[in-house]
Amino acid sequence: MEFHIKNGTHGIVPCGTTGESATLNHKEHHEVVRGVIKAVKKRVPVIAGTGSNSTEEAIELTRAAEADGADGALLISPYYNRPTQEGIYQHYKKVAAAVRIPLIVYNIPGRTGSKIEPETLARLSEIKNVAGVKEATGSVDQAIDVLRLCKDRFAVYSGEDSLTFSLMALGGKGVVSTVANIVPKEMSELTQACLKGDWEKGRKLVSP
Repeated sequence: MEFHIKNGTHGIVPCGTTGESATLNHKEHHEVVRGVIKAVKKRVPVIAGTGSNSTEEAIELTRAAEADGADGALLISPYYNRPTQEGIYQHYKKVAAAVRIPLIVYNIPGRTGSKIEPETLARLSEIKNVAGVKEATGSVDQAIDVLRLCKDRFAVYSGEDSLTFSLMALGGKGVVSTVANIVPKEMSELTQACLKGDWEKGRKLVSP
């Protein structure tokens, strides 16, 4: 955490799916989230990974994170089950109704087996505490459609490090990054440049 905060990372995601969250039992999951919240000391937001292919389990994990003081939660769409778009919508709607903290939807069909369509994300953007999406479809067309349909109701974050510059040029708000675990300063500088509209600096950071 200290490495990240010192180098400009604007939020910490404990128990994200890039790590070992899928292998943690509930006690271990709670301990990781609580430990990160304690270490961060409110210096940056803590967005706990609380997704599951079981709606009830996702609710339990998200409620626990909220009780521990997490500022928000990141939830992967139900994996393996391959629910319909209506099923995906109802899953997030039910989790959102169970807590007050903001939720970020995680759209990564390569891992889950199903894609959250832009129209479904537009419906989710109408739910008060569904705050945004981590877009990891790898499709710029998908990002364009999501941004067009959701407008300012919904923050779109890149879930693919290599597409961060492109997505932010279209109107994205940042990245939930893997490579930032190694080079947080550089990733922070890239996103800050893009948010300020300094595209020349952004291009230089992407292709030095």
